[in-house]
Amino acid sequence: MEPIIIDGSYGEGGGQILRSALSLATVTGRPFRMVNIRARRDKPGLRPQHLTAVRAAATLCDATVEGDEVGSRTLTFVPGRAAAPGSYRFDVGTAGSVTLILQTVIPPLAELDRPSWITLVGGTHVPMSPPFHHLANLLCPAVRTLGWDVSATIKRWGWYPRGGGRVTITIRPPAPPPEQVEWVERGDLQHLKVISATSNLPAHIRERQAKRATQRLRAEGLSPHKVDIIDAPSPGVGTCVCVLGIYENGWGGSVSLGKKGKPAERVAEEAVDEFVAFHRSAGALDVHLADQVVVPLVTRGVRAWAFSTPRLTNHLRTVVWLTQQFIPIPITFREEKERVIVQCSNSSS
Repeated sequence: MEPIIIDGSYGEGGGQILRSALSLATVTGRPFRMVNIRARRDKPGLRPQHLTAVRAAATLCDATVEGDEVGSRTLTFVPGRAAAPGSYRFDVGTAGSVTLILQTVIPPLAELDRPSWITLVGGTHVPMSPPFHHLANLLCPAVRTLGWDVSATIKRWGWYPRGGGRVTITIRPPAPPPEQVEWVERGDLQHLKVISATSNLPAHIRERQAKRATQRLRAEGLSPHKVDIIDAPSPGVGTCVCVLGIYENGWGGSVSLGKKGKPAERVAEEAVDEFVAFHRSAGALDVHLADQVVVPLVTRGVRAWAFSTPRLTNHLRTVVWLTQQFIPIPITFREEKERVIVQCSNSSS
């Protein structure tokens, strides 16, 4: 089978296009060759976290790989067999995001008729990627409605630049997929959770973060149902606030990471501001979740699906384009005043 040729500089032009290609190649068995990998980044080519994703996907399907080295701008990936269930452990070796690697390996394993267990070591709450709690509290519930049985546990937190976090993912055989999925009108807010966490820092920092986040949310007419103040085990130093909302028919969240010289109150305010902006929009899925659900929706073979999100991001447009290179189905965008609706009606699924 001739490999699909993919221009890694298309659209978002970063690591997402590579991770999605790895996942889809492992699911479909279709080989690909990617050129111009991360061409739009300050440090083009594969970085350690991308290399971990490549090797993780290759391990699942016994793939033949060329170009799997740090700095490589070209990669050829040829699956050797269908993905195999089992117990896997992958270590980024840096503070590279473990959640982004999980986006690669969950879809192939979630479709299998035997369970799998994944342990990942690296960054769990780092800049420029969804934190672990976004995956555990929003993405996992979303894909469970599709029939996937995925749960996540954090054992140790990993902050930039130290990393060293450890998470475990349990994937059990799926239920049949739904005929139709519609996450367009999100409905009422059912559960609002605040997480204020620090590692190897004084307790008053996480307490101040939690207090300020709660105050700001209540000022916006939003009362948290649960506030977790966590002294997080970690080899590094870090702090964050996560705000996580579960709606009748949607999910949305935000995160703000602390850093030296940044007041605890400001960390809280940034997380609340982002969540409130989502809550005031008409989207059912936040912009980060929106681009993460496309591959699960398509690989599950749902015949008709639609979801809304506050705006059409470059990440979302890119993952839709990339998905269609492997599975050519009609996916459309409809932009409205306060949201965009992404829709697929595929009678051949």
